[in-house]
Amino acid sequence: MKIEVWSDYVCPFCYIGKRTLEQALENFPHKDEVQVSYKAFQLDPNTKSDENISVHEALANKYEISVDEAKAMNNQLVARAAEVGLTYNFDQVKQTNTLDAHRLAKYAETKGKGKEMAERLMKGYFTESKFLGKLDTLIELAVEAGLDREETETVLKTDGFAASVQEDQAEAAKLQVQGVPFFVINRKYAISGAQPVTAFADTLQKVWEEENKAAPLQQIDTGQGAVCTDDHCDIPGSKNE
Repeated sequence: MKIEVWSDYVCPFCYIGKRTLEQALENFPHKDEVQVSYKAFQLDPNTKSDENISVHEALANKYEISVDEAKAMNNQLVARAAEVGLTYNFDQVKQTNTLDAHRLAKYAETKGKGKEMAERLMKGYFTESKFLGKLDTLIELAVEAGLDREETETVLKTDGFAASVQEDQAEAAKLQVQGVPFFVINRKYAISGAQPVTAFADTLQKVWEEENKAAPLQQIDTGQGAVCTDDHCDIPGSKNE
């Protein structure tokens, strides 16, 4: 089973959805036969990374509300994250463009570290308030995820893997992905949003059963088939049948 997850590293529900999927997979009998990969999606490609703008201020500007109202909205997300074992610390998080983070993640995939990098980026942003708009921060997170420092620097200081990010986003458009997280299973089934663990678990089981259900054989009788059973053999056309 192949699960593709479109998400953004500044999307609070994406980290929650990632964790609930993982929790569902923990108890899935066929988890060893499930491949999960992460696809790039930028909620706002035009956002500029700015260490002087807090995520509370960015949210307030976006929705034309007060900073206090924005903080209240983020506090609701903190509570929601805690329900699945995640700790969100929004007070020190800054406005961030995620293109470089996605480029780093695509590079990590080529080194077999895609899952590790996705987790490190999300934990870095939401739990540790890391500024993902700074290359030095991304490099440090990459090294912690097991990537080579010099190779990572080369990728990030050029436009390496930008095309891969664009491909993911173009693919999302074709699939009519309107928001993230967005989960695609075997390119036949889709789940939108951070669903509860039970919803993921039920969907995984349903997909597995449908994909592995053996189609009933349709027997064709031409009247000329010679058949043996436990006690005799029938020869078509024989008087001794």
